[in-house]
Amino acid sequence: MATIKIKQVKSRIKCPAVQKRTLDSLGLRKMNQVVEKEDCPSIRGMVNKVRHLVEIVD
Repeated sequence: MATIKIKQVKSRIKCPAVQKRTLDSLGLRKMNQVVEKEDCPSIRGMVNKVRHLVEIVD
């Protein structure tokens, strides 16, 4: 299955708790951290929810 790389580019400080939990479930704990996840609709939905904090790396 295809994978995507997700990088956290903005801080989670002052974000709502829901967005912090979404970052945790994606495996992102620190700034500039990159994780590789399966490209499925549930992961895409989580990325969409915190799209102002993350970017998809090629």
